[in-house]
Amino acid sequence: MLRVTEVFLSLQGETSRAGLPTVFVRLTGCPLRCRWCDTPYSFQGGESATLPALLARIADYGVSTVCVTGGEPLAQKHSLALLTALADAGYSVSLETSGALDIAGVDPRVSRIVDIKPPGSGEVDRNRWENLALLTPHDEIKFVLAGRADYEWARDVLREEALDRRCPVLFAPVQGELAPEQLAAWILQDRLPVRMQVQLHKILWGNAPGR
Repeated sequence: MLRVTEVFLSLQGETSRAGLPTVFVRLTGCPLRCRWCDTPYSFQGGESATLPALLARIADYGVSTVCVTGGEPLAQKHSLALLTALADAGYSVSLETSGALDIAGVDPRVSRIVDIKPPGSGEVDRNRWENLALLTPHDEIKFVLAGRADYEWARDVLREEALDRRCPVLFAPVQGELAPEQLAAWILQDRLPVRMQVQLHKILWGNAPGR
């Protein structure tokens, strides 16, 4: 049994899959409280769903790309079974995870999008650095940054850990706190081997849930 906040069809707004029609499965619950979280409604509540029922609901959309997100999906023990079942069914599957929990048990066919929390998030101490050694070129690392201090911290982590040699690295600005053009200028100035991203879904639809 899984606790689900919402299932919906949208365009992927982030990562290298940005722009792809995607079914999003937002699982309920998260042990973190990042300062700029834009989905606090997923912290609690939701509805219980069996794995077969959830798979049938996803199949109804007729889309081949699925993103399991939260909240923090890995906080639910049955999320691993969901990810495997989706891969078995032939979907192209990605997992959005905070980086605070162990990703070792995730099916290797799933693309793990792992956040690294900077100081501005208020959750920097929750980063599980052991996850870095588990990443492959099939995965991605994401930094969400609120200002210059966060940027410099992320830049230093990128260089010290040679993150771009492990997998693609994404830098994103916190909406309303760091101007995208400013982050772009810093990335260009430092010649960083990262992909800058903005949240396409927010450009299209604002902050509406289910988008």
